Amino acid sequence: MNQEQIKEAAAALYEAEEKVQPITALTDVYPDITTDDAYKIQIENIARKVQQGYRIVGKKIGLTSKGMQQMLGVPEPDYGHILDNMVGEEEVPIKISSFLKPKIEAEIGFILKDELKGPGVTVAQVLQATEGVMPVFEIVDSRVKDWKIKIQDTVADNASSAMIVLGSNLVSVKDLDLKHIGMVLEKNGKVIDTAAGAEVLGNPAIAVAWLANKLGEYGISLKPGEIILSGSLTKAYEFDEKCVFTATFDRLGRVKAVFE
Repeated sequence: MNQEQIKEAAAALYEAEEKVQPITALTDVYPDITTDDAYKIQIENIARKVQQGYRIVGKKIGLTSKGMQQMLGVPEPDYGHILDNMVGEEEVPIKISSFLKPKIEAEIGFILKDELKGPGVTVAQVLQATEGVMPVFEIVDSRVKDWKIKIQDTVADNASSAMIVLGSNLVSVKDLDLKHIGMVLEKNGKVIDTAAGAEVLGNPAIAVAWLANKLGEYGISLKPGEIILSGSLTKAYEFDEKCVFTATFDRLGRVKAVFE
């Protein structure tokens, strides 16, 4: 794609988000779009929002399960940006009407105290650079009609990220075995899934190391104070009516998201 097409595609996604109206998949409109093109489109829109006064407060990692990677035909995860206007609060109801076809994912979030910059970032370095971890919900939403997406579509669409809700506990990673952290996911008080940290690339810290090394290829680092969402422990669950989701993590506490 040339620069004009990059800007055209970015504008279409931006407008879809603003108007809460879906668009045709970019992979249908631009059959030759590459994943590299898609990241350029993502960055185009993030830059636009930063110019409007929003701040980048973190990153999200997606496609951390082998099943999702196989479904989209990709060998590695993807990533997107978290802006300050995407952060919700646990007890504050979120309007479902602000999304198109939302889904929710329960994740372990890393709060960094030190910079991480690839290449060569290891799991040990991730843990050393982490102030603490906390339960997080990510609300994913596709600006592409009916979620009919390929990897290029979700990458361009900021990895299909829409909003996050942070838990209230920040727990030191010292003495934590993240891959064995258990989680119970509930909807309206009923258990709908259970999982452990190992569902995320075998260890959520591996996902953070991957991101640091991936961004290092572009001279970008993960910065102190940023929150890094390491990836969903379960499949994404759809919702379209008033409901409450709760994810309770062993030793990390819980996070609750209220929708109306």
